[in-house]
Amino acid sequence: MVIKKLHDMGIRSEHAYIAGLASIGFSVAAWMGSLKVEPGVGLDRADRWGIFVGEWAPTFFGLGLALSHYEQQDGTLTGSVHPLRAAG
Repeated sequence: MVIKKLHDMGIRSEHAYIAGLASIGFSVAAWMGSLKVEPGVGLDRADRWGIFVGEWAPTFFGLGLALSHYEQQDGTLTGSVHPLRAAG
């Protein structure tokens, strides 16, 4: 199981969520960088770089969610999780 192996390596859900957020910023940076570094190539290539890197974010968020579920089952979830309170 891949998620168990990642958890055993020390990767936690928080790490995957941070990587997802960082990849969104990196996607914008790759798009802007491609526009400036490769001026004669055009907007199409910059768009492709931005989209390529932008595809990483959902992957990292999905891994974060899977790791979070595994951590809940394993009892190693480190975030503060509060149970729902009954109204009344």
